Amino acid sequence: MPTRRRAAASATAAPATPATDSESAGALRVLKKYPNRRLYDTRNSSYITLADVKQMVLAGEDFEVLDAKTGEDLTRSILLQIILEEESGGVPMFSTQTLSQIIRFYGHAMQGMMGTMIEKNMQAFVELQNQFLNQSKGLYDPRHLNPEVWTQFLSGQAPTLQNLMAGYVEQSREMFEKLQRAGTLFPGMPGFPPAKK
Repeated sequence: MPTRRRAAASATAAPATPATDSESAGALRVLKKYPNRRLYDTRNSSYITLADVKQMVLAGEDFEVLDAKTGEDLTRSILLQIILEEESGGVPMFSTQTLSQIIRFYGHAMQGMMGTMIEKNMQAFVELQNQFLNQSKGLYDPRHLNPEVWTQFLSGQAPTLQNLMAGYVEQSREMFEKLQRAGTLFPGMPGFPPAKK
């Protein structure tokens, strides 16, 4: 009887085989989510928290989260949970109005375009941030950049900031105009303006 219990327990328990060094280097890190809502890191053979996953994101580590039973990819769901915790925990990035507008685009004919626009703007913003970091090397330690330090840095960089932001704003404006033009191509279609008479 004890053998059956151990066999059943090992079938439901997380795997205990640690990853080899060759698997750790460069391989996609796999996290498994179990029915008890716990996350298991297959590389380190240990349970981890959402805070640990957030640290992986901040470190730029590639990973995927899979349902332990079905193998379904839950990565987006876990990332959204992290965003929800960050938005609920103090200094939100998105206003209520912005969140409402994002929700309104779900099911809208322009949903795909909106997703692309947000993604392109995020890429442009990351490039802008990297330019700031490169220009500020030697002034601040990048590991210690927080919102207050950014505010201090940017307040003394008005002309430089305006020049860098001009390209970013122009790109956003052009993308928005493309969205508007695309909307006029499909008059009368749900989500687009009615045909002009």
